[in-house]
Amino acid sequence: MDFENFRKEIKIYCSKINIEIKIKELENLYQFMNLLIEKNKQINLTAIIEEKDIILKHFIDSIIIQNSIKDSNNIIDVGTGAGFPGIPLKIINEEKRFVLLDSLNKRVNFLNEVISSLNLKKVEAIHFRAEEAGQKEEYREKFDIVLSRAVSRLNTLAEYMLPFTKVGGKCICLKGPNMKEELEEAKNAIEILGGKIEKTEEYYLPESDIGRTIIVINKVKHLPNKYPRKAGVPSNRPL
Repeated sequence: MDFENFRKEIKIYCSKINIEIKIKELENLYQFMNLLIEKNKQINLTAIIEEKDIILKHFIDSIIIQNSIKDSNNIIDVGTGAGFPGIPLKIINEEKRFVLLDSLNKRVNFLNEVISSLNLKKVEAIHFRAEEAGQKEEYREKFDIVLSRAVSRLNTLAEYMLPFTKVGGKCICLKGPNMKEELEEAKNAIEILGGKIEKTEEYYLPESDIGRTIIVINKVKHLPNKYPRKAGVPSNRPL
């Protein structure tokens, strides 16, 4: 796909979700897409490899939450994988600080290549398990917004995300459809970890039948020092 077709495709989607995007941001997204496609031939970063699918299912699916983060400056993406939603959001939020956390070094190395190639500032990719980083003073309860996209069930995800969230901050979880059961089973974990569900919002990606849910959790009090538990425990024994 050449840049002009890429630009037209993204602009159509962005008009549907009321997000304005600048030419430099489009150029960076285009470069990111090509880097992702090329690197994915060497290491498994994503199962989504068609350009049109990357635009909708990765880029639009990431930046659709732009209006939820526009008033925050310090953001971490937990379990970012190949950089979603963190890299597309960073590209359109040059002034905000982003931390991209992932447990696989090969993905962190790829993210560092992207950061360097696109000359992105105020962003770092870090190699940690969420449970480990959440106990470190430099990351614990330090972020206005904590993001995660399709990482795990919500009762486990809460223990990954809420330790990074400062009191008064928010977790924004990007999930699939039909979240009623997960929400119910996560209530106990969210309360123990100092969170309170603010809202859930169901929607479809523009011009598609792909259902999504955004869950916003407010951090209302400090979590106990023993959380997060050791690596692997939150997934094996959810609260």
